[in-house]
Amino acid sequence: MEPFNWLTCSEPRLADALTYLAKQPGKQLRSRLTLTCAELIAGEHVPSAVPVGEAIELLHTYSLVHDDLPAMDNDDLRRGQPTLHRAFDEATAILAGDGLQAAAFQRVTDIETLSAEQRLEIVRLLSVAVGFNGMVGGQALDLAAEHQAVNVASLRDIHQLKTGALIAAAAETGAICGDASASQRSHLVEFAQAIGLAFQVMDDVLDVTGDSAALGKTAGKDARAEKSTYVSTLGLEGARAESDALLGAALEALTVFGEAAEDLRHLAREMVHREN
Repeated sequence: MEPFNWLTCSEPRLADALTYLAKQPGKQLRSRLTLTCAELIAGEHVPSAVPVGEAIELLHTYSLVHDDLPAMDNDDLRRGQPTLHRAFDEATAILAGDGLQAAAFQRVTDIETLSAEQRLEIVRLLSVAVGFNGMVGGQALDLAAEHQAVNVASLRDIHQLKTGALIAAAAETGAICGDASASQRSHLVEFAQAIGLAFQVMDDVLDVTGDSAALGKTAGKDARAEKSTYVSTLGLEGARAESDALLGAALEALTVFGEAAEDLRHLAREMVHREN
């Protein structure tokens, strides 16, 4: 998938910033999740899931650009390159993030192979996932929890919003593209909520065990920011056990789909058993 290949901007510096981001597409796990869920339901390739996945990648990239800003996580490295505000400037990074968020919703509304009802439902899901009751709310909770101890239940609440909401939306929008039943959607959301938390737990583990070159972002930044993480709360082995338990719960939610969900199981394991 190439989520940036259709974006245009008339202002040269902002256009250069988009090109810079396009050269660092990341793992695109969320868009792959959308497409894999759609194909699981439909039993074949679902073309409409591709631009929906692109829209989700635009939202994810916007969130990274803004999370890295000095007022937020104040990071210097992302996807192995200087963060956007370091490579350009803070104003350009803010505008780029703003534009990516708007472009994501434009991408969805332009998908003529989906019905108006499907497009509206996808826009609703994504707007909730990245808003005050999703990613933005989770980021606010995460910032508020700095320099204090947070228990596991509170960590789950934070990351179910900050990380998990968009991952769950990626799966559910794929289900919509595949014309899933209410029951199928429910099972996929249950799967995605568990795998989203498992993904975040592994992020916390890698922040401790990885290095910046392998991760493509600054290692050890959570400890320096005095953030409560799954590792600081449960210990390294406890965090790994938590990640494995959540992966198990995610795979259990796919039992109803039988062997047809094997590609989704493979992707789930890839999201957890990773090195960056």
